[in-house]
Amino acid sequence: MSKEPKRCAWAGTDPLYLEYHDTEWGVPLHDSRMLWEQLMLEGFQAGLSWITILRKRENFRRAFKGFDPAKVARFGEKDILRLLDDPGIIRSRAKIEATIKGARIYEDMRDRGEDFDRYCWSYSEGKVLRGDGRTVQAQTPLSVTISKDLKKRGFKFVGPTITYAWMQAVGIVDDHSLGCFRR
Repeated sequence: MSKEPKRCAWAGTDPLYLEYHDTEWGVPLHDSRMLWEQLMLEGFQAGLSWITILRKRENFRRAFKGFDPAKVARFGEKDILRLLDDPGIIRSRAKIEATIKGARIYEDMRDRGEDFDRYCWSYSEGKVLRGDGRTVQAQTPLSVTISKDLKKRGFKFVGPTITYAWMQAVGIVDDHSLGCFRR
């Protein structure tokens, strides 16, 4: 009889959530495009549950051309209308437009020689920050700082709470609970 490892309580029992918890959440991510994709998906999650996004993630990837910023940056009104008609994704004009704008910002940063990975990890000096394992914050002073800078650059749906969730997801912060096998 196999014994299930102890996990963070939020992982629950849904196989998709378990897989996400066990293989992705909190794993330090250093791929610029993937960091951007995760930030955009966190924005789509605003007001919804993360499991909704996980269940639609492959649809999002298809709809947004693999989250290739160069391709998404060229999206126009025709693409917005196509996306608004796609039941496989969250059909919010504001979030779709924010993703397109986010791709343009990402591309502008790249064109100016600013690597998105280095930018993201600069706030923690390249180190993983560890939560106490007992409580999980909704936001932190650091997520407020990063959120302000993202907004200043023109990103949308990047408030301090969304930013902190993104920091956890991409491993900038390790917020696995004390007894979790991933801690």
